[in-house]
Amino acid sequence: MRIWVFSHYFPPEGNAPASRIHEMARRWVAAGHAVTVITGPPSVPDGVIYAGYRNHFTREVVDGIDVVRVRTYVAANKGFLRRSLNFASYMVSASLRALGLRRPDVIVATTPQFFCGWAGVIAARMRRRPLVLEVRDLWPASIVAVGALREGPALTALEHLERRMYAAAAHIVTVGEGYADELRERGVADERLSVITNGVDLELFAPRAGSAELLAGYGLGGRFVCAYVGTVGMGSGLQVLIPVAERLRERGRDDIGLLVVGDGAIRGELEAAARARGLDNLVFAGRQPKAAIPEHLASAGCCLVHLQRVDLFKTVLPSKIFEAMAMARPIVLGVEGRAAALVEDAGAGICVTPEDPEAIAAALVSLADDRELCARLGAAGRARAEADYDRTRLADRYLELLEDVARR
Repeated sequence: MRIWVFSHYFPPEGNAPASRIHEMARRWVAAGHAVTVITGPPSVPDGVIYAGYRNHFTREVVDGIDVVRVRTYVAANKGFLRRSLNFASYMVSASLRALGLRRPDVIVATTPQFFCGWAGVIAARMRRRPLVLEVRDLWPASIVAVGALREGPALTALEHLERRMYAAAAHIVTVGEGYADELRERGVADERLSVITNGVDLELFAPRAGSAELLAGYGLGGRFVCAYVGTVGMGSGLQVLIPVAERLRERGRDDIGLLVVGDGAIRGELEAAARARGLDNLVFAGRQPKAAIPEHLASAGCCLVHLQRVDLFKTVLPSKIFEAMAMARPIVLGVEGRAAALVEDAGAGICVTPEDPEAIAAALVSLADDRELCARLGAAGRARAEADYDRTRLADRYLELLEDVARR
């Protein structure tokens, strides 16, 4: 079977959408299928094209995947207008480039931004092939929730395009039941809807000894470290780390440190705030290569997963949860709704109210003072990851769905 995948993100970008598509596509290739990923130049989150790449039409093979890169308007991961231009330029370039590729059996287009979904819609119509739309985020609702877009004509137009995109898909895949419920409310019928959750590579993210040298290099040697690994964006709500670090210092808990691994729109302001307050217990590591992420997780005593306290995020299951569980790291979870239900049911961490520095600081103290609790929560998380979130099994389920859609 010949599969096209439209994805705005792809390695060497290391965010969750890029990793998910790469790992799924790699497994589909291993199963004997021809996979072409149509993406842009790697530039997330700074809007600077990575070394060795150009903003041009290029082609390469990555792990057996045919990777077609198109030219886009490159922009940093902040600012509604410039990001929209980036997304829209990808839609146009990717749709046009698809005209010169060998016709597929089925097309996959993945959000979170739906201009990528629309590239799939256009290609499916031009090449007369079925589209499987992967909805990883409810856009534009998510950017409204974090204050990046207000009510008005632009939002009305985007919501109209969202509904038309859902209607154009032969089938829709989403990553959680919360999203599935939202899509049903938007008129998507059950027979056109499947849930294939986020998962994790259980071999890459496997329990291992941490690195004292790594932590010492960040000035956190000898401390119990809580690591946040992911995008430092508007929706993360990581402004809460400033008062968390202050409360730990006020309590004399110099044995606890906070490590932020990743980059994004609010990293600069958070670093500036930490420096201004002299918070040496809060360290920003910046963006790290994907291969280095397991070592950072293994070296942490626990992992923070956090989002802003908005109703929309109650449907979200952040991929950070599954990576922490697979690494047998206890989770401090500042996400309400389905994510909290998952972590509580798995016994994999401590759930706190999002954006509550007192609750987060108290959870960190509890874990730092009880290493047996850490081990118990970590082991429970690993067991649940092995049982339900193995990305190989999830890729097989996804492939069965694609084969079914292609036969219709």
